[in-house]
Amino acid sequence: MSRKRSGLLPGLVLGLVTALVCSACLGAAVLFQRSLPEAVTGFWSGLPLSLGLSVLIALLVALAIGAVRPRSLLLVPLAALYAGGAVVAGQIAGVSIMIGAPLRTPPAEPRAAQLSDVTVANFTEGLPGALALYRQPLAEAWAVWLYIAVAALVSLLLVTFRVTRVRRAHRAESEATEQATEPEYRAPFEPAQQPAQKPAPDLFTPRNPTQD
Repeated sequence: MSRKRSGLLPGLVLGLVTALVCSACLGAAVLFQRSLPEAVTGFWSGLPLSLGLSVLIALLVALAIGAVRPRSLLLVPLAALYAGGAVVAGQIAGVSIMIGAPLRTPPAEPRAAQLSDVTVANFTEGLPGALALYRQPLAEAWAVWLYIAVAALVSLLLVTFRVTRVRRAHRAESEATEQATEPEYRAPFEPAQQPAQKPAPDLFTPRNPTQD
């Protein structure tokens, strides 16, 4: 099975590009969360919003991979890796800048993040603090891992369903093609039957003779 026919290479590329775009969007959502309505970010400590973003990332990654009609089973774990990795990258990017900006230029009073805060220096300054979130005990950082697990699991299930359907349809199409091109069966040593030839009409033979 070639990579082109299995959809492996297009699925890898589209899935990776989608994961990168999703991670950038998630990082922006984390960074500018104070600009969102308090009713949205404060509802149940923001858990429904973060879970919804994780599911959305999984859907986008699965749709990107499924758009190429994939038949390679290798894309199933890669879809989970892409979706989970997009959530991790988005969390790290957003939290790093959110931590690093006040450390480098402490504001006079708490304020929402601004576009000017998105710099490499702020990201580098806050990166150790963002990575420290993943070293905390699971009882304290369970929500962070929950978002990653939800994105990976949803993407894995969706791509598994898509690959299974495409493989089943391809198998049915192949069987139908084989049956259509299968030669007529003849017993051993049976000569090939010549098609019956109609006698050539002459001038004295009626075209539609009637029977008594």
